[in-house]
Amino acid sequence: MAGQVHESVHAGRGMVAAPHWAAVEAGRAVLEEGGNAVEAALAAAAAIAVAYPHMTQFGGDGFWLIREPSGRVRYIEATGYAGARATPALYRDAGYDAIPPRGPLAALTVPGQVGGWQLALNSAKAHGGKMPVRRLLEAARDHARAGIAVSASQAGLTAEKLEELKDVPGFAAMFLKDGKAPETGEVMRFERVADMLEHLGAAGLDDFYRGDIGREIAADIERAGSPITRADLEAYRAVERAPLHLKGRHMELWSSAPPTQGLATLMILGIFERLGITEPEGFAHVHGLIEATKRAFLVRDRVVTDHDRLTHDPSRFLTPERLASEAAAIDPRRAAPWPQRAAPGDTVWLGAADSSGLMVSYIQSIYWEFGSGLVLPGTGVLLQNRGSSFSLDPKAVNPLEPGRRPFHTLNPCMAALPDGRVVSFGCMGGEGQPQTNAAVLSRYALFGAPLGEAVARPRWVLGRTWGSQTVNLRVEGSLDSSVIDALARAGHDVEIVEDLRSPMMGHAGAVVLHAGKGGLEGTHDPRADGGAAGI
Repeated sequence: MAGQVHESVHAGRGMVAAPHWAAVEAGRAVLEEGGNAVEAALAAAAAIAVAYPHMTQFGGDGFWLIREPSGRVRYIEATGYAGARATPALYRDAGYDAIPPRGPLAALTVPGQVGGWQLALNSAKAHGGKMPVRRLLEAARDHARAGIAVSASQAGLTAEKLEELKDVPGFAAMFLKDGKAPETGEVMRFERVADMLEHLGAAGLDDFYRGDIGREIAADIERAGSPITRADLEAYRAVERAPLHLKGRHMELWSSAPPTQGLATLMILGIFERLGITEPEGFAHVHGLIEATKRAFLVRDRVVTDHDRLTHDPSRFLTPERLASEAAAIDPRRAAPWPQRAAPGDTVWLGAADSSGLMVSYIQSIYWEFGSGLVLPGTGVLLQNRGSSFSLDPKAVNPLEPGRRPFHTLNPCMAALPDGRVVSFGCMGGEGQPQTNAAVLSRYALFGAPLGEAVARPRWVLGRTWGSQTVNLRVEGSLDSSVIDALARAGHDVEIVEDLRSPMMGHAGAVVLHAGKGGLEGTHDPRADGGAAGI
């Protein structure tokens, strides 16, 4: 299989992994200067919001898992809610029977990401962090000011989505060159973003919501016609909640609670453990994970909504009895009927760890590539379109109403293994995130694949992605042909993806804290533009 020879990085004091080199270096530099893992992750998160703006920017949401040296895992939910003016009537009166995916009316939720950074910074300080905000934003500010080369991913997706984005207010001025998509390697500068980061470095992150930056954001949002108000921004706070937790047979797992699909990742792995599969990479392994995915998605689509509006306790779907029942419903030889609704999504995952045992699994996103496309002229903030996942049907699982948090595909993960290893892992890729998370961890934790290989080996994704209307099973062409043939014979609707860097397969990464004096290990997906670095 292609990609098996993919080395991981080893270090003794600190490790960071991310999908762009600028984020890796920003985090590594913070570790080198004595910063802790949370500070390194925050610096990397800010830097990648400049370097990978098609996947993440400053107007998105974010979710943190932070493992303390004691072993306690904390979870920060930084998702914004629908604005006060975001009512079904607003969209019906404007002639919509569904929320548009682009433009000012797609930008209907408060950007929560920076609020999550503030809570993470508090956690960093509780564990000895002393880095000022200005230093943690420095790399992002400098890249925005001096310019950064456009990645192949950004160039390709700008060209692909040009027609639906070019007329959204602010998009062309920020991301196009003479009305055209930039070329790979072309340098882009973001002066307004640099100015904003300079100001936040001096005034503090809270200014994004309740200070001068917040006032400027609110004014630009109102002029653009988005239903978010200044009061919405001023009232926003990220929150800390209990993470979802599963003590499995061969691993202990944590992921993010609703409104994210963290429940799906834990269910897939919990179900798969009960299938009794012992041989990696063959039909049974791949088929088992795909069928476990179907079972988990059926639960997810019925249950996951705003945490404050849950009608089911997610933990009831993680009991041994429920997981055994789901596993028993899987036919080991035949594919269950499909499709179900699938959600696209653009995201970045990054991880960090230090020798104290402090670890981070963090994911942030603007949802679709370039989110809503709406760029605010005063700050250069690109707003997400996560609110387009709401339904205008009041009877839906996730109906639109002011103050409600949208469904999120994002789900950072952690695992503790019986030999003392702790794994921080995650992936971008919308609907594919739980599938890739399960593929990577099953390879590494259950079947003993080296970390780099576990991430790089061929993957698959079930469901509609990247604007495609099909809902079949996409598999990378480097997957063993005998496995592909067996999947088709079992009734899977298989489509082969020949592009081994296709974003539909996501960008996965992992950081491992080894027991005793084993040190730290990290890797990131060769499908992306980053890697891992340690000190």
